[in-house]
Amino acid sequence: MQNKISDVLLQNWDYAMDVEDWAPPLSDALQGVDSIQASWKPGEAGNSIWETVNHLTYYKERLLNKLKGLPQLPDAESNDATFTVTANGEEAWEQAVAKLKTIHASLREVIEALEEGIYDWGGSGHAPGEEVMSLILHDSYHAGQIVLVRKLQGSWPSHRSFN
Repeated sequence: MQNKISDVLLQNWDYAMDVEDWAPPLSDALQGVDSIQASWKPGEAGNSIWETVNHLTYYKERLLNKLKGLPQLPDAESNDATFTVTANGEEAWEQAVAKLKTIHASLREVIEALEEGIYDWGGSGHAPGEEVMSLILHDSYHAGQIVLVRKLQGSWPSHRSFN
């Protein structure tokens, strides 16, 4: 059976957030993290989990707005500026994770609607499929960083099982 490119992108989109494949998805990487753990930084050069969640949310929201034809978020001063946390506490952390997951789910709906036209793009820049694939890889990269931060802080289980 041959998969359509849109099906392959949706499958990998799900791997990035919700479905275990070769690596833990973001939902598993974030499961059980509290605001203290989310704020912990592995030295000056590293980002906290919370900073990484805000970074991921920023780029997902930009793509969602672009694909829906909504006004763009203001440009960040730099990529580093997207790793910013302006709130604290458990409720703010839970809101940050919920926003990431909500935007991810909203983008999934848009991706699903693109179907085979996902690489047909009359506008400037990359086709939607290229941008989606880029975000999938971006999510996977940062999920790995989150797991590493959790391992460094001792909050990642020493043994995991998945099916």
